[in-house]
Amino acid sequence: MEYEVVHADDVPTTDLSESDDVPPDLRIRALDEVLGTDDVHLKLWYFDPGEEIRYHAHAEQEEIYYVLEGEFSLKLGRSGEEEYVDAGPGTFWIAKPEVGHGHRNVGDEEGVVLAIGAPAVEDPGLDPHGLEEDDE
Repeated sequence: MEYEVVHADDVPTTDLSESDDVPPDLRIRALDEVLGTDDVHLKLWYFDPGEEIRYHAHAEQEEIYYVLEGEFSLKLGRSGEEEYVDAGPGTFWIAKPEVGHGHRNVGDEEGVVLAIGAPAVEDPGLDPHGLEEDDE
């Protein structure tokens, strides 16, 4: 089909704590799987208070994030140049390939973040502290 329409509530929630292969132990809705995207990863991530995606980078994938609910502390930037930024509903941020990024729900309520990544390749997290700036 050339198009697909879906409501987020109709997409099953996956509990990643049930998988040894996929950290962190959060819940997601894999919108890309239901929509059948070829070039983009599209996920809704659900964070209980204190939960986080640890600081990491990707070799190829560029990611854009959007806070739908909750209050987050972001850790962004290359190793040795990291900055911390507060982010609430309506905040966007981007992580280019090989640039470190991570975020933690610092609020008292559940947080929800929309994550869009391209290209849609398996791009496991890299340790940003091991990347050389000359590798860009």
